[in-house]
Amino acid sequence: MTEQNSGEYGYADKEASHTHAYLWSGVIDALKKSGGKKVFDLGCGNGAFARYLAGVGYEVQGVDPSETGIEQAKLADPSIVLEVGSAYDPLVSRFGTFQSLVSLEVVEHVYYPRIYAQCVSDLLVPGGVAIISTPYHSYFKNLVLALSGKMDAHFTALWDHGHIKFWSVKTLTELFAEQGLKVEKVLRVGRFPALGKSMILVLRKP
Repeated sequence: MTEQNSGEYGYADKEASHTHAYLWSGVIDALKKSGGKKVFDLGCGNGAFARYLAGVGYEVQGVDPSETGIEQAKLADPSIVLEVGSAYDPLVSRFGTFQSLVSLEVVEHVYYPRIYAQCVSDLLVPGGVAIISTPYHSYFKNLVLALSGKMDAHFTALWDHGHIKFWSVKTLTELFAEQGLKVEKVLRVGRFPALGKSMILVLRKP
């Protein structure tokens, strides 16, 4: 993955990011329990996770605002329906609704999180499940970062197209509660839970 001055989050290849090593297994476990085989990938990047899902039997569609990401996705597997788009677009009219939705390491990049949360809800059928991941933050983890001298590196402002929102379990739960989605499970993955790299929230639409 590369960052470009063109204003988009750019991708140079089709490979999965480093986060797949600790994210994907937890997400797959949550998807298996949801029972849905029709999945929407909101913020699919270069399609690496969508390809993995398709390879284990899921019917996947998705969007990402990165044109280079979608270009790499189509080069890797043109049979999967992945298109340029974002949570700010009328996605339901383009794709319909789904039993399950995944959105991995996306919400921390979103300028308008309430529009994003509304989009997640709209894309789900009643009873549908959303699986959202984002870097994990807590008072304890932030204290450890501060004491270790790594706070500037973790919250760096020097990363073009980087993280602009830093979510806790509480704030992310509140965001989706405004749309009526309820948290069924929270996983902290990468390292041990108190200092997890990311958190995965499993939410259900009534």
